[in-house]
Amino acid sequence: MKIELRAVTKRFGKTRALDKVSLEFNPGEIVAVLGPNGAGKTTLLRCLAGIAGPDEGEIYFDDRPLRRDDLELRQRFFFLADFPFLFWDQSVLRNIGITLRLYGADGTGAEHRVLDLMRDYDLLPLAASPASSLSRGQAYKTALTSLITANPEVWLLDEPLASGMDPLGLSAFKRHARAATVQGRTVIYTSQLLDAVERFSDRVCVIHNGEVRAFDTLENLRAKSADRANVLEELFRTLRSESQ
Repeated sequence: MKIELRAVTKRFGKTRALDKVSLEFNPGEIVAVLGPNGAGKTTLLRCLAGIAGPDEGEIYFDDRPLRRDDLELRQRFFFLADFPFLFWDQSVLRNIGITLRLYGADGTGAEHRVLDLMRDYDLLPLAASPASSLSRGQAYKTALTSLITANPEVWLLDEPLASGMDPLGLSAFKRHARAATVQGRTVIYTSQLLDAVERFSDRVCVIHNGEVRAFDTLENLRAKSADRANVLEELFRTLRSESQ
């Protein structure tokens, strides 16, 4: 699914969390969204997910304008917040089942896929446990299992690399995300972990004060950088110096 933002602005009071942002995301790629705290990264994901509507501009999915009441379109993407929403009084397995039903993804074969993913994320011993008993990383794995089983065209993830998942969980997430892009899915995630981003992205989008300051492959960014070994750190240093 091709995604376009056309001059999108989102305000919170007098603050422009996004300021005339124009971007294009392509099927089959992993894009990391970077920026200092308060740059507008999460706002960007929330706008893409239809949770927050732009004050100006438009968002298009395959040339179809995003409307918050367009439930059919919104089922084609999945937003996973940095601390996921779960039904805390329900079990892990029940939470996954509820989400899959909402996405119409609870048909033939879903049970086997869920079991395989729960095994990958070490959730099988917790299947009957209430979500309220989970650690943050376990809660994220539960939501991630729902996302991967639902298999939406667009994954929108806020800080998955700092979600509290253990190393094996992070490794499984990266493996599943890359497999999804082979199917033509688009993965867009935010992060502050520059070293990890360099190993897990096809393109990076750097936002500062609601504006896009860079959007390119790491190879192209390195070609333009004086410090090719630390291109993302150099970008952040530049942004920090501009703010001082």
